[in-house]
Order: sequence, then structure tokens, then C-alpha cells
Amino acid sequence: MAIQVGDKIPDVTLKRLGDGGMEDVSTGTLFAGKTVALFAVPGAFTPTCSDHHLPSFVQHAAALKAKGVEEIVCMAVNDPFVMKAWGEQLGAADYMTLLPDGNGEFTKALDLGMDASGVGLGYRSQRFAIVAKDGVATHVAVEPERGVTVSSAESVLAAL
Repeated sequence: MAIQVGDKIPDVTLKRLGDGGMEDVSTGTLFAGKTVALFAVPGAFTPTCSDHHLPSFVQHAAALKAKGVEEIVCMAVNDPFVMKAWGEQLGAADYMTLLPDGNGEFTKALDLGMDASGVGLGYRSQRFAIVAKDGVATHVAVEPERGVTVSSAESVLAAL
């Protein structure tokens, strides 16, 4: 069953590309002791994700922080190199952590994956947003169809 409000964020070790090379990132550590707004996109460099979803969180980063969000995390089932390049291209690294879920392990643990092989994309994350306080989900919004509505920065702000 997909993660619900009140559930603990699963602890999965992911890899990201840092200044010194590949780094381990524990989602348990990332979400511990703070309020985190996580949003997931089906893929870096895809039109809706690049034109609307991620930019909404860049645009509203200060407002999210003013409402108590201590860290904004953008996650996609992409490799660390793609996530780093995408974040740099969109100027997002100053506003959020770009978290690659290269093998889809975190997405699977949240039970929020989808099969996009019909359009040549393989296993991906659904588009969603989660707010977690000290590692426990306080808000979960999964897009019911294509587009960015319930998982936008504006919707997350309204839920805080």
C-alpha cells in the first residue's frame, strides 16, 4: 500500500553526485529531525517536470521555508549524473536537494511507482508531493492524472 499520512518515511540508501564524487544518501537521515517537502517527478528533462513542476518549487522556495519547511527535495528515478545536470540547467541546486532514485528503490518503498514502458520510459515514479516532519508523512498528494495540480508547490503551501 502506498505511503499514507502518519507513516514513517522508508529508510533507503541512494546515490547522488556531490563535489567529491558519488555519495550515499540515507533517506532516514535526510528526513530525520526536520520538516521536509519532497516532490517527485516522472523524469528529469521531461517537459512538464522541467517547465512547470520543478520551477514551481524554485519560485515558492522562500514561501515554503517561511511556513516551516527546512528542506525541499526533488526526486526522480534517474541516475545521479542526470539529476545533477538537470538541477544545474534549471538553477535549482540553490533551492533544493535533487535526489536521484537510480534503481527506483525509494519509489518502490513508498509504493508510488508506475510502469511507463509503454512510452519507452520503463519504471518511474508517479508525480507526487509529501511533507514529512521528523520522518513521518504529514501530507501526501499523488497526482490523479497527467499534469501538476495536487503536487505543485502552490498545493503544498496550501496544505501547510
